[in-house]
Amino acid sequence: MLEPRRVPTIYFVGVTTTQSSIMRVFPRWAEELGIEAEIIGVDFALHDQPDRYREIVRHIQTDPLSKGALVTAHKLDLLEAARDLFDVLGPYAAPLGEVSCISKRGDQLIGKAMDPITSGLALDAFVPEAHWASGAELLLIGAGGSSLALSVNILERGRDGRPHPQRLVIANRSQARLDEMRDIHDKQGRSIPVEYVLAPRSQVNGTLCETMPAGSLIVNATGLGKDRPGSPLSDDCIFPTGAYVWDFNYRGDLVFLEQARRQQKGRNLVVEDGWVYFLHGWTRVISEVFDVDIPTSGPAFDRLSEIAKAAR
Repeated sequence: MLEPRRVPTIYFVGVTTTQSSIMRVFPRWAEELGIEAEIIGVDFALHDQPDRYREIVRHIQTDPLSKGALVTAHKLDLLEAARDLFDVLGPYAAPLGEVSCISKRGDQLIGKAMDPITSGLALDAFVPEAHWASGAELLLIGAGGSSLALSVNILERGRDGRPHPQRLVIANRSQARLDEMRDIHDKQGRSIPVEYVLAPRSQVNGTLCETMPAGSLIVNATGLGKDRPGSPLSDDCIFPTGAYVWDFNYRGDLVFLEQARRQQKGRNLVVEDGWVYFLHGWTRVISEVFDVDIPTSGPAFDRLSEIAKAAR
């Protein structure tokens, strides 16, 4: 049973929240930002009972000092279970069918899907925009919420005329999620070629990876290495020369990340974990929940990054 809070509180709705760095980082960030607040982790099983999702949403809605939440692995299920409780949905929430940020303004409960924004910020932090002129492409392994968010960001770049990958390849072990992504992309409009590949085995992912052009971006968006052990690639997979390799995870056994690091020098790879994505994901939600201005770059953002590293 969730109890009324005595101090302003943000909730972290996840699976193993006590293991996340944010539980140590948030108190220090709050002090730096001048926010008097606490963070509470709420763990649900994957695809938990709808009533449990409704309980946390209703609690935030009705408890004055429960200010909002960041939602990770339950973004789709939470919105499906509690859509009627939200007064306002952000521009990405309904099209993507997910909520990753819950906040309040006055008596309105707001649900937003922040990942299309935060994934783009994290991407631009390590892949120069000019790199895409080389003809590089993007392989997204996994078709969950984070993968969908990045794909939406990439397709927006194509429509806006911003630098972008020349082609987007999405591989997933189940056809249903690929079909759902295809439907969303159909409604959004494809500004660049998109290929959807059923990949029930790591060998299929490996073949896709090895045939991507030099300099392409290879992303592990499966959760393997954090939520579940392992990697979507086998150990004998060879990354493209000069590839950018991005593991959305930053904690766990990180097998995919280690596979890339073993080839980093020999293949001239740029290897990135999910830490900067973590920073942008949380700072954007904190900014929204507590209605405070947090820059996405520059000295103030760098200061928050250093605080987080020290507490990591």
